[in-house]
Amino acid sequence: MDERPTVLHADLDAFYASVEQLLDPRLRGRALAVGGGVVLAASYEAKRVGVSSGMVGWRARERCPDLIFVKGHFSEYRRLSEQVMGILGDYTPAVERVSIDEAFLDVGGSRRLFGEPAEIAKVIRHRVAGEVGLPISVGAARTKHLAKIASQVAKPDGLVVVEPDRERAFLDPLPVQLVWGVGPATQARLAHRGITTIGELARASPDTLARLVGGGVAGKLRALANNDDWRRVRTDGRARSVGAQSALGRASPTPELLAEVLGHLADRVAGRLRAKRRAGRTVTVRVRFSGMRSITRSVTVRDPVASTLTLREIAESLVVQALSDHPVERSVTLLAISVSNLIEDPEVQLELPVPGGDRHRSGSPPAVARLAVDRSMDAVRSRFGRSAVGYAAVALSERGAVPDEFRELAEREA
Repeated sequence: MDERPTVLHADLDAFYASVEQLLDPRLRGRALAVGGGVVLAASYEAKRVGVSSGMVGWRARERCPDLIFVKGHFSEYRRLSEQVMGILGDYTPAVERVSIDEAFLDVGGSRRLFGEPAEIAKVIRHRVAGEVGLPISVGAARTKHLAKIASQVAKPDGLVVVEPDRERAFLDPLPVQLVWGVGPATQARLAHRGITTIGELARASPDTLARLVGGGVAGKLRALANNDDWRRVRTDGRARSVGAQSALGRASPTPELLAEVLGHLADRVAGRLRAKRRAGRTVTVRVRFSGMRSITRSVTVRDPVASTLTLREIAESLVVQALSDHPVERSVTLLAISVSNLIEDPEVQLELPVPGGDRHRSGSPPAVARLAVDRSMDAVRSRFGRSAVGYAAVALSERGAVPDEFRELAEREA
């Protein structure tokens, strides 16, 4: 690995809100939220008074009486994102886009053409501001993880370059939640043992960390805190998984709720798989309980899955299994589905109907019929929009409080 800070992490600041302020200059400097019933994104002016993504609208207005809600301009988000990514690609072909508003770049091979990484980062920021009109923060470092932390420190609208001889001095005093994988629950466990900075995490005993967060997670967190990150900037652009999640507040996991939420998630995930002409053999669900504790369950099936109803049934059985393993939990705050172990959408070999046969086998008559219905709905949606047709349990549910266009933009494919 190059010992110079040749990895850049470019991250557009408060992207959705910044786009809205760009489109309507009257909103600049104002506390702004994209959404309505739920805050999809908030401007820095709103964040400073406690408004955050995922907050219900009434609570956001309680925190910020002057808050302005606007509807999202999803086509503009895509257009401006593509314009920014085009600028990044002018300086290196090694661009790894990780979401609509952020990307890693490896500029190690660009120095002779464009100068040192810090100079490249300055030019990128200048061009994005001048040609697109959006603020962007950039971190430059020797590794991907450190470059991402540097971009977070640089926000809003800044640049931080971490030279190799300054890595420990830079990392040690920073809050531990900047380490990838340290969420609120993990942060609380670490804080209980006096581990509040990245330096303290790096020096913590492996045994202590293992007792706090589990052996596998402990090793990864300690490695990242010590900047031990050998991941390269990937440019293949191939998703390794497709997933979606839904935050629920605090909800009782009734059969009706599970059917509604998992049906909505399966519809989104399976639709995106079919759009990419892909299918997957491993289905994973995540259930988050109150207190931010999450568990996962997964299964690898014989035949790749791309059917909405089949994915919903598999996911539902996994969630039911997870809940039965934790009978003391009374409420869930989030459900998620992801499909991995992806392959190109296979040709289906029709099978003879067998009484009591597995309807999930891709060649069985029920599975073939399901996929035919899904593809017919895909064709209608492609022409008339997602709301034109759908499964009744999904189309008539309240899961549409967050527009699907926003979900598809915001959800990362890893």
